Amino acid sequence: MMDERYVVGIDLGGTKIAAALFNAAGSLLQREQVETAGCRNARELADCMCGLVRKVSGGKTLHGVGLASPGAVDTRAGIVRNGTNLPEWNDVPIKQWMEDKLAVEVKVVNDANAAAWGEYVRGAGGHEGSMVYVTFSTGIGAGIVMDGELLLGAHSFAGELGHLIVDPSGPVCSCGRHGCWEVFASGTAIREAALRRIGEEDSLITQLAAVGGEAVSSRHVFEAAAAGDAMAQEVIDEAIRYMAIGLANIVHTFNPDRIVIGGGVSRAGELLFPALRAQTDKLVMEPYRGTFQIIPAALKDDVGLIGAAALFGQ
Repeated sequence: MMDERYVVGIDLGGTKIAAALFNAAGSLLQREQVETAGCRNARELADCMCGLVRKVSGGKTLHGVGLASPGAVDTRAGIVRNGTNLPEWNDVPIKQWMEDKLAVEVKVVNDANAAAWGEYVRGAGGHEGSMVYVTFSTGIGAGIVMDGELLLGAHSFAGELGHLIVDPSGPVCSCGRHGCWEVFASGTAIREAALRRIGEEDSLITQLAAVGGEAVSSRHVFEAAAAGDAMAQEVIDEAIRYMAIGLANIVHTFNPDRIVIGGGVSRAGELLFPALRAQTDKLVMEPYRGTFQIIPAALKDDVGLIGAAALFGQ
């Protein structure tokens, strides 16, 4: 009979904090969520997360708590070195704070690493070989699993692939440098490229956004392309070209079995993947062709929760 070990996974974000209880088989048993805005500082964030752990565990004895946090996370020390979109979320010894309150082991990873581990263990990674997870969303996040181990790097900062420089003379990135991959290939990059073009020519993109009363997004660009909008297709073709440049660099650097693509852009499905595979295949060196797959992520919004919990060997 399987030992019934319970683990809580937490996904901490700029707008929400989600927590879920998992059993030893990795099944999600209980889930709770609160708004991050109610927390004014790092201590309050820690208290809120501890409260969620107690709520979802329902008094069960826990084997551990996994936390997926935004920002630069020193996983070995359990310290968030440089957070994003959270109050006072810098140099926070969150592992120690939460362990003191919960009396259970806490493991902390960057949110992209948590998502990568979730996809590897429970999703498209198949829990075998080597995999690179890339999420094309507001920016580009990534996590790397080599031979079944999450690649952390010397200071646990490995995997910032969105900040590979693909054009040193390119636009300024949010990180302050020029020409990062995510300024050309993220969902935000697709939207901004479309908006620049919309000012010069008519497009179905704005009509689609207006129907839902929404701001233009990369989703509208893909929908317009699917409906035959030539300008939208040109924007997508250019984004795919840059996406493939980054993926080719990943193939040459890590030689993975699989590259798993997540994030909002991945939902474009057949409008994205055949062209992305073909472009990447053209850019990699001959020995690498046929050695890797580019596939969509299998897990959805709870991927961070799943990956954080799976840090305890589910």
